[in-house]
Amino acid sequence: MNQTDTAPLLEARGVTAEIDGKQILKGVDLTVRPGEVHAIMGRNGSGKSTFSHVVMGNPKYAMTGGELLFEGRPLAGLGVDERARRGIFLSFQYPMAIPGVTVANFLRAATRAVHGESLGVKEFRRLVQQNMELLGVDSSFAARYVNDGFSGGEKKRLEILQMALLRPKLAILDETDSGLDIDALRVVAEGIERMRAPERGLLLITHYQRILRYVAPDVIHVMIDGRIVRTGGPELADELEERGYDWLDDAAKEA
Repeated sequence: MNQTDTAPLLEARGVTAEIDGKQILKGVDLTVRPGEVHAIMGRNGSGKSTFSHVVMGNPKYAMTGGELLFEGRPLAGLGVDERARRGIFLSFQYPMAIPGVTVANFLRAATRAVHGESLGVKEFRRLVQQNMELLGVDSSFAARYVNDGFSGGEKKRLEILQMALLRPKLAILDETDSGLDIDALRVVAEGIERMRAPERGLLLITHYQRILRYVAPDVIHVMIDGRIVRTGGPELADELEERGYDWLDDAAKEA
């Protein structure tokens, strides 16, 4: 069966949204199917991160029009927790610190909240340790407080570690490459690549091409002024690297 024959994981149909009364999304159309990796690229302030928060159900972002479907069912009216249980995961651009809460306890609580599973302590520790080794994370990581004093690379590795344990159907990675040096970027990208699966969709939000050198997308979308104005294959990232976004501004005005 071709990918285009499979039922979509995520469908956005004419999605509009605002924050604090200001319209940010002005009609977004997007379809992600299982097994596909999509990237949304665009300048800062184009609406990329807003779209990710709208999909996740962040109450600060008001969806004002259009339709969002996940596995064919509307997401409207569902809170963040219910969307997470359905299989949607969002990796934050700026993960917050939680002093006093260890990484191990945080991961166990998150896994239980999403999956309702109750692994034994030893089994869960072994699972965490296996995934930390895959991500090149020292075993002492589990005993540290969540993002408290973490480097940029450590914060992003924790986001990918959460994704590995939660096993989402759709993973949205918002500016995961932000603030990473080349070595940290490579490690994080390798972790993302390991999450590729026929049943899972990945949506990368970025305005740089560099992460796409390590995580090859199937489809690239360009967002300008709250709309997707161009969609293409991996070669579109090379064109953006060479020409920037200015050449697409006219397309945005006509949309």
